[in-house]
Amino acid sequence: MKKVLVLLASLTLVLSACSNSGNNGNNGSSPTASISSGGSSAAANASPNAAASGDKLRVVLLIPGNLGDKSFLDSANRGIELVKSELGAETKVIEMGTDLTKYQPIYEDIANQDWDLIISGNSTASEVFHAVASEHPDKKFIDFDTDFAEVPENVYAMNYKVNDASFLAGAVAALATTSGLPGTNPDKKIGFLGGLDVPGINAFLVGYIEGAKYIDPEIKVVTSYAGDFTNPAKGKELSLVQYNAGADVIFGAAGGTGLGIFDAAKEQKKYAVGVDSDQAKLFLDTDAEKANLIITSSMKNIDQSILRAVKNFQDGTLKFGQRETLGFAEGGTGIAENEIYGKLMNADMQAKINDIKSKLQSGEIKVDDANSMETAEVEKIRNSVKP
Repeated sequence: MKKVLVLLASLTLVLSACSNSGNNGNNGSSPTASISSGGSSAAANASPNAAASGDKLRVVLLIPGNLGDKSFLDSANRGIELVKSELGAETKVIEMGTDLTKYQPIYEDIANQDWDLIISGNSTASEVFHAVASEHPDKKFIDFDTDFAEVPENVYAMNYKVNDASFLAGAVAALATTSGLPGTNPDKKIGFLGGLDVPGINAFLVGYIEGAKYIDPEIKVVTSYAGDFTNPAKGKELSLVQYNAGADVIFGAAGGTGLGIFDAAKEQKKYAVGVDSDQAKLFLDTDAEKANLIITSSMKNIDQSILRAVKNFQDGTLKFGQRETLGFAEGGTGIAENEIYGKLMNADMQAKINDIKSKLQSGEIKVDDANSMETAEVEKIRNSVKP
């Protein structure tokens, strides 16, 4: 049963990142949190110094989907932009689309070209990506987000403790729902919209619930699953149901479907929490009214993680043949604390979030992870806050 769930989780993660949009998604800004590039020591499986020859570093990013999701994949794209601007590398970005059968020939074609680093990610793509890497032991690969703990000797991989960031998101939502912000009601009720009812998405949900209950044990969470990751209209429909049921704030882990939350929030003058990227910033220039209702975003700092990995490759300290897990303490996850967050969250609310961040950093707060739970355990947590 667990193997089936893991497979479904992998499918979820790739779908949540994918969008049907074909635009370049380059209008976002980097998250405020950053990841230090120092601190690791060279090992037998560390990368050689890529800059030793004096040649310009050549890095290619293969997107398992399409840019324009204003979330996961656009964050990876920002990472390669940072590699170009900060490290002076020659870079290329390839959108592979959503047809998984096309991934292997694309990976093979790139692996046969002259790139110093080949970067891709997302767990459904990882199996094919790692297989191609194994066939090209002379090349170096970075997987920027995978569920696979074991990786080939020439692959450096990352994954993220999304439950840490979701814990903070839940705490923000719980504080906001009884804050007296315009449009809120006295009910202690918030919402969650998932793409599918699978471990990869429920990792967001469990963290969100635990963070909300940390603030108020009596909080209620309305939960919906869209069964789709590319349907904003469905996301809006389900979000309107949640707002009408009394939720003041909705957090979504549903890819493009989750964009519908913001449409519903704007219509109802309610609030939302973004995911993976600082989504308020992404809308600020095009729809300020919508942006100003996104209190914060639960973020994977994928752009900074990619930059960090490439810096370590240049330094000769990137350790291949292993996966590194990045949570809040490692700077791999966090929440957006932009001017909108500062405006909507008063000083007392911000102080409570800062206290939680300190406790996550020290390990005093440990957040459960749905990826390692049985279905019944997740159901118990979900039911504990059911209205």
